[in-house]
Amino acid sequence: MKRILVILACLGISLQMSAQVPTIEARIDSMQMLIGEQVHLTLSVAVKEGQQVVFPFFQRTQTLTPGVEVLEMTEVDTTSIDNNMQRLSCTYTLTSFEDTIYYLPPMKVLVDGKEYNSKNLALKVLTLEVDTLHPEQFFPPKDIQDNPFQWSDWCGMFWMAWLLLIFMALAYYVYTRIRDNKSIVPPIKFVRKALPHQKAMKEIEKIKQQRMTTSENQKEYYTKLTDTLRVYLQDRFGFNAMEMTSEEIINRLNQEEDKTKIDELTELFRTADLVKFAKHEALINENDRNLANAIAFIDSTKREDVPTVEQIKPQLTKEQLLNRRTRTVAKVLLGMLVLVSLIILAYVIWQLYSLVGY
Repeated sequence: MKRILVILACLGISLQMSAQVPTIEARIDSMQMLIGEQVHLTLSVAVKEGQQVVFPFFQRTQTLTPGVEVLEMTEVDTTSIDNNMQRLSCTYTLTSFEDTIYYLPPMKVLVDGKEYNSKNLALKVLTLEVDTLHPEQFFPPKDIQDNPFQWSDWCGMFWMAWLLLIFMALAYYVYTRIRDNKSIVPPIKFVRKALPHQKAMKEIEKIKQQRMTTSENQKEYYTKLTDTLRVYLQDRFGFNAMEMTSEEIINRLNQEEDKTKIDELTELFRTADLVKFAKHEALINENDRNLANAIAFIDSTKREDVPTVEQIKPQLTKEQLLNRRTRTVAKVLLGMLVLVSLIILAYVIWQLYSLVGY
């Protein structure tokens, strides 16, 4: 009984110790290959979680064994398994350029600083059989194959390129027509104008300088004076004084101004009508008084709060309006032609890249 218990205890201790020993596994995806081909050797370690594992490190083209080179190695991949265990694996890419059978020595892995070895492997490298008896049958490498021309691959791009040229020609033609046909819309002008009382006083100053009050031709004097007043009334009050009689002007002014001011103007127009139509001869002091009354009326009714800049908008004829509409249609047509041309150009470039780029 004691022997059995001792044997079971030893078995338990050995199983526990074996469970704690890391498991190292090395496998290769192919045991043979042709010269210059590549095979992958995968090294995996099963350890408890938290244990530190260091895989063997190789530089590029470093030999694993003489004649077998390591081209690259992957990052360590970790996978969880049962009983708080994890599997870590790393893959090495190998190649060889000599035909023989290689012995791949065990790979050393450090687990918590302790070294463990994998099993050894073998790799057979094969070479191609070469017929040395017939050297004339060796041929140099073939040049790049030239694929035959197929019209179906290029016809769409060919016709689209022609359509692009036509649209570009039309766009250039429309552009030259627009460029040569200058805009018929004249610009809006802004003219600085004198105020009504300023223009009237300027005319009265001319009458004074010509000394028309003392002239024998009183009809010319009163004609110029009343015309100056009519123009002032038309600009100042907005009614057509040039086409109205003296009585109509007075009646119209009675609705606008003080009657005392109108009385003085009424006397001026009455005297002017007598001189022009009844051959009345006014005295010199009477002429001076009428001129003074005109100046006083202008000075008392003037307005200085009106704008002095007048906007003059152009008036277009029917032909000019038609030309402007035609020009607008031409600009829209030009924009559409340019847009379509750009779309076709992008399509042709894409098709050319698809056929030649690959």
